[in-house]
Amino acid sequence: MESLRTRLTAVRERIARAAERTGRNPSEITLLAVTKMFPAAIIREAYEEGLREFGENYVQELESKAPEMGPVPGARFHLIGHLQSNKSKKAAELFQVIQTVDSAKLARRLNEAAGVDPMLDVMLEVKLAEEPAKSGAAPCELPELIAEVGRCGHLRLVGLMTMPPWSEDAESSRPYFRRLRELAEQHGLSGLSMGMSHDLETAIEEGATCVRVGTALFGKRQKP
Repeated sequence: MESLRTRLTAVRERIARAAERTGRNPSEITLLAVTKMFPAAIIREAYEEGLREFGENYVQELESKAPEMGPVPGARFHLIGHLQSNKSKKAAELFQVIQTVDSAKLARRLNEAAGVDPMLDVMLEVKLAEEPAKSGAAPCELPELIAEVGRCGHLRLVGLMTMPPWSEDAESSRPYFRRLRELAEQHGLSGLSMGMSHDLETAIEEGATCVRVGTALFGKRQKP
């Protein structure tokens, strides 16, 4: 099996090549290591290889891993799965970034739970595909949602995120990535969380500032 170091080098090279093709600086693109369904030991190994940004889908999963992984100073954990408002308090304790804010109610709950220093970074999840299982705010809801987050003194809005319909063809994701970039530009936002292991190059070409990579770093997940 390839080592994590080898896979990490390959992913960073993919990011660099995609950035260079579009005249971007690779350092502007955050590699978010998606560790959902992987044990705490994997997070520790990735941390020791220099990774500092980690993505998890479930509040309770990170809560269970936290005691096992040991101290990880400088690490930031991003919630990239749907968040129920009744779990806002625990989410604000465990995560430094919530990428899936999709309602004014959730924004208010996170604001109540967050501390003043540091502020809690949030992204707005936008639903661009007509899939019942997908979460996110509709594009037409963004002005109101952005205004609501602006009234939340403990939240800092850093951008938008989306999840296109799954396809092995990376090009099929491009219209969704392009649309998210257009929405961000329209609302004066710079952060774009989009792209995964199979389509990160396409996402970077369309302006991604954060790519969420799990399989290319850690292999296929073992479902419980």
